[in-house]
Amino acid sequence: MKPTTQRSLILALLALLMVATRVNHWAPIPDASWAVFFIGGFYLRQWTRWAFPLLMALSVAVDYAVITGQGLSFWQHYCVSAAYWFLVPAYFAMWAGGLWVARNYSRSWRTLGLTAIALVASTMVCQLLSQGSFYWLSDSVANKSVAGWAANYFQWLLPYMQTAATYVGIAVVVHAIVASASKSTSAAADLTDKR
Repeated sequence: MKPTTQRSLILALLALLMVATRVNHWAPIPDASWAVFFIGGFYLRQWTRWAFPLLMALSVAVDYAVITGQGLSFWQHYCVSAAYWFLVPAYFAMWAGGLWVARNYSRSWRTLGLTAIALVASTMVCQLLSQGSFYWLSDSVANKSVAGWAANYFQWLLPYMQTAATYVGIAVVVHAIVASASKSTSAAADLTDKR
């Protein structure tokens, strides 16, 4: 399969995953958006200039459709404030984590460790930007304090990290299966050529 076809398929799958899970942030299947951007950074690094903005626009479009579909005004919704724009750098933090793993990728166990480090770091930065901006800029939070912000940050960090790690973990397993199958196919083709 050509690299462009592979990237197109991955982009389509990531977009589908985001739409399927983002429509209800509290559904039994958790929102995969943070993981989508991390995985996108890894697989779509050559397309960052347009794939990241495309996925970003898709996330906003899904939010808009869900909010207005409930008969509410998008700009007056609880989750939408001046802080909403901080999702761009927050999600780019996830994308950058995937980019970093891609730049340091090798078919070894070392990459798994780098992936874990990058995922933890990028999730912490993403949470800092998204939660911090909401806490400090949104009118939805009445009594603001550093202690209140820190408690809120850590209250939500672990659940978001677990969700992102689950989806990225699934992607790692799929990647390993596809890489192994590809390696087996190449070895079989080489064996056939030598006969």
